[in-house]
Amino acid sequence: MYHIYVYVFDTLADWELGYVTAELHSGRYFKKDAPAVSLTTVGITKEPVRTMGGLRVIPDCVVDDVAVDETSVLLLPGGTDWDDPKHGGIIRKAGELLSAGAAVCAICGATAALANAGLLDRRPHTSNGAGFLESFCPNYQGQRFYVDAPSVADGNLITAGGTGALLWAKQIIAYLGVFAPDTLDAWYAYFSTGEARYFFSLMQTLPSAGM
Repeated sequence: MYHIYVYVFDTLADWELGYVTAELHSGRYFKKDAPAVSLTTVGITKEPVRTMGGLRVIPDCVVDDVAVDETSVLLLPGGTDWDDPKHGGIIRKAGELLSAGAAVCAICGATAALANAGLLDRRPHTSNGAGFLESFCPNYQGQRFYVDAPSVADGNLITAGGTGALLWAKQIIAYLGVFAPDTLDAWYAYFSTGEARYFFSLMQTLPSAGM
């Protein structure tokens, strides 16, 4: 079983998580033999937080509860205060997870926190455009590994800019192996283009279609 930990905090950019959490929680497009997945929200404390969209979220656990093993996956959404030292605990945990072979998936402002901690210095990654990390992360030394793309997957590290949520979700789903490859391709094509033909292709790939 994969244990998906979703870091939640005041001002988190809730829309950046929408594609990936909806699919992993619902399992509506999972293949027959998909590994089991559980989603847990993680906070600095268990006090409720308020997302940028105004949603109230009560964390299920705190940072120290995140298990450091290869079945863990940490999702780090963007937000407006990633430069606040209060996030130091989850960034240290992210480093532990990467070292243990577990997955860390960061988008938008969360990539800056990883960069400032040196976690992107030697691995392919992306963020909110060229120059963003240099501007906001005084400790960043990973310029030669920066990739100008919406989302970049490098093994157990998946990073994205603020406009890359859909591709980020696709790469996380691919890492977990919960969709059949043709399902994932059709899913991504439909949500990235809106063309009805891809929706029907998606439906045809599902186990219930008898394929």
